[in-house]
Amino acid sequence: MTPPAVKKPLWLANRVASHEKHVQSTLQHREYIRSTIRTFHLKGLPNEIPRQLFDYYSIAVDTGNKDRYIDIKPYDRTRVDVVDEQGIQRYLNANWCLERFGHKYWIASQAPLPDTAHAFLSLIRQPITFPSTAQSITNRSPQPTRVRTVVQLTRLREGGRRKAHSYFPTAVGQSVVHSEPGYSGEPLRATLIDSVDIADACCIKSTVSIVPESNPEDPVIFHHLLYTAWPDHGVPEPKDQAGLMAFLRLVDSTNRQASGDPDPPVIVGCSAGIGRTGTFIAISSLLRYYGFLLPADPPSVLSISSPLGPLSPAFDADLVAQEVDSLREQRPGMVQSNTQLELIYSLIGAAFD
Repeated sequence: MTPPAVKKPLWLANRVASHEKHVQSTLQHREYIRSTIRTFHLKGLPNEIPRQLFDYYSIAVDTGNKDRYIDIKPYDRTRVDVVDEQGIQRYLNANWCLERFGHKYWIASQAPLPDTAHAFLSLIRQPITFPSTAQSITNRSPQPTRVRTVVQLTRLREGGRRKAHSYFPTAVGQSVVHSEPGYSGEPLRATLIDSVDIADACCIKSTVSIVPESNPEDPVIFHHLLYTAWPDHGVPEPKDQAGLMAFLRLVDSTNRQASGDPDPPVIVGCSAGIGRTGTFIAISSLLRYYGFLLPADPPSVLSISSPLGPLSPAFDADLVAQEVDSLREQRPGMVQSNTQLELIYSLIGAAFD
């Protein structure tokens, strides 16, 4: 990895356990407040919670049993819209997430269920409509943009349990057709065009085509990058962390391999789309901020601040704490464990070594 033009920042070079424990407890307390508000959405607004907070952290949309985990639902405010040409809107457990320091947009998503695979593929086919909660630092191209890279951070089964469902075939040349119960839109056919194992990045890279059943001459192509060395609720083994860094670079370079639209949003997910997913976005953001990844094109900034108020001045120099707290404002539960938080510190620090 090419060294950046800056030295390792003091907040990384002088890490101490007591500070990181303070970060853990502070972030946990703030997420506990958000979680409490989300829980009350099932019961009504209590007197002790201001209406502003209750509305800001709303998860009031009817999900129609399309959540992989019943306790993990997207905020209404940043939820990704899947809208067809007739204006019919469908639910998907996914949120817009903007890097605080890297300024790149991601779509953080749960692994699609069989009944949501059609909506997921439709999201890839449709032109992207950026959320109103952020503004560009530079003007966006007037040309419509589409997702062309999907990152999956979980295997289909882990520890004997189903963590994700496949939505394209495993054999090159084969196809699978998806429809959605209760939705009148036409089926979509997903065909595996190519698949290659990239060992140094612990990755299986697949190229997939999506076409409507009635119009096979209108394909949309995307790349699916599966990282194979990240256990659920944990972190990659030390021997695999160099592969994770290689994978982060591969995701960024793959997404830029097209003309006219240099850096569209990437869909990233694990099983629930919060733990490994949030950790991956946070690492990407800080690598981008320090020059280890190319700048977002175009960069964007958040136009609103947390109703919980800013973090303590004790964390003004700690970009990891700020990044994780910002991601949790946009999707519930991002970066689930302290070991995942520690991984962010470690990988950013190792990038300077």
